[in-house]
Formats: sequence, structure tokens, C-alpha cells
Amino acid sequence: MQESRLFQIVYYLLDKGRATAPELAARFEVSVRTIYRDIDALSGAGIPVYAEAGRNGGIRLMDGFVLDQAVLSEGEKKEILAALQSTRITRDAGESQTLQKLSAMFHLSSENWLEVEFSRWGNQESDKEKFEILKTAVVHCRQVRIRYAGSDGSVGERTIQPYKLVYKSKAWYLKAFCMEKQDMRTFKLNRILDYELLEDHFVRRSFPAEPEDDGEAYPLVTLRFPKEMAYRVYDEFDKTEIVRQENGDLAVSARIPEGAWLTSFLLSFGTQVEILSPAYLREHIAEEAKSIYEKNKT
Repeated sequence: MQESRLFQIVYYLLDKGRATAPELAARFEVSVRTIYRDIDALSGAGIPVYAEAGRNGGIRLMDGFVLDQAVLSEGEKKEILAALQSTRITRDAGESQTLQKLSAMFHLSSENWLEVEFSRWGNQESDKEKFEILKTAVVHCRQVRIRYAGSDGSVGERTIQPYKLVYKSKAWYLKAFCMEKQDMRTFKLNRILDYELLEDHFVRRSFPAEPEDDGEAYPLVTLRFPKEMAYRVYDEFDKTEIVRQENGDLAVSARIPEGAWLTSFLLSFGTQVEILSPAYLREHIAEEAKSIYEKNKT
């Protein structure tokens, strides 16, 4: 308990600059005599803390003590605080305290310059809880039991060893070693239906670095959209892939991975997309659209 209080006294003095013994005693709910013993203990441990007498006196740390110990430039300190600010996705109390302590140590304020909201509409708390549990599993190397909805429509249970949380293409993913498949797998967080943090720990394995994805292995898909779809076209494609035509329509040429995802992606545009090439993809989407019509016609 005393060790924790000693650190808290240091953080408090770094943040406030100075404080009186009665002020510290009231804050930490101990006697003034205990505070003076704590100051002696800090001083004996090499922390340059001292008391000044007089009207404007009090207990304080030597100016520049922490800054002298941390060989960081002003810009580097700001970068550290900005990086920590950007990780406060789940508004975790521990991370907030860490940010506050570093701000005090660096004598810099931490501006709330970025907010990341990854939860779906109406699922804020459950999505945040899932993210926090998986983050804990990654950081502390603990296995997780999940129930997962696969892309083929199946739902099954797996035991996984989480390695990394990744945000890509408007969605969160979890890279993990699957115990059932004995291989590395990538799971989409929204399709993790249930999860349980297990007590079992794991030792990280060595995996070869993933090859850089230059997109050249994917087929070149050419599409045309009416001008009314500009809002979504610019959401889904990079501006370098889009050419605005004289009549306002948008022509898109992009290399896109094939598979069930591409089919559902193109169908999501309904009648607002024309597939110019490749021809086999145009025919495939036409057949899928015909199947949808046959299934839903009255």
C-alpha cells in the first residue's frame, strides 16, 4: 500500500507542481506525519523531492527531474501522448490513468484529438466488451473459446490463440492461431457470436512474415455507376481508380479479390452498377440476380 501511495504522490506532484503536507494527507487519507515519512522515503530512494517553508512553500520535485531522465525531445513526447490517445478505443480506465500520468511526467497536456468508434449502431456496449476481452487475450497471451459464423454459412466453436487486432477496409479483424485447424486464421469481429476468455495461457509461435499484397494477383474489374451513386463509389474505391465521364457517370477500374464477398458486394449496388469486364463476372452476377428474382417473385 505504501509503495502505491509513494508513486501516487510523485504523480500528483508532477501534475500539480507542489502541494502542502495537509493537502496530501487529505488526498491519500493518512496523517500529516505519514506524509512526511513518505517524503523521507522518496528522498532516500533518490527522488529529488523537498519541502519549502513559508507562505508559498510546500512539497515539490526538483524542476526538470523527470525530463532529464527521459531522453526525449518535446516533439517525441507529444507523439507518445498522441499515440496513446489514439488507442483509447474502449475508454479503458487504466489507459486513461496511464495517459494522465504520462501527461504529468512530460508536463504536457493531452489533447483529445482523435476518437475511434468501432461499434455498430445499437451495439456499442457489447462490441466494446468484445473488443476489450480480445485485447486482454492478445496482451496477456490467453486462449479464447469462440462461436464463429463462417463465410460459408456454418456456425461452429473454436479455441484460438489471439495474436493481433487489425482494422482494415471498414471492419475489425482478429488474427489468431486456431487450435482446431492448427494454422493461423483471420476472424471478423462482427462474426464472433460468443466468446469466453480462458485461463489457459499460450506461448507465441513464430510465423513467417505475410507477403506484401500488391493486388496484381487479383483480376481487373471494370464497372460503371450513374452519377447519383458518387457518394458510395468514393466510399468504396480510391479516387485513382475512378474516372468521371462526360455525362457524369463514374467508371471504375480496380483489382478486387474474387469470391463470395465480391458477388455480395456487387449485388449490394442493385441496378446501380454495370459490370463491363470481365465477361464471366458479368454473367455470374446476372445469374445470381436472376436467382434472387426467381426466389422472391410473387
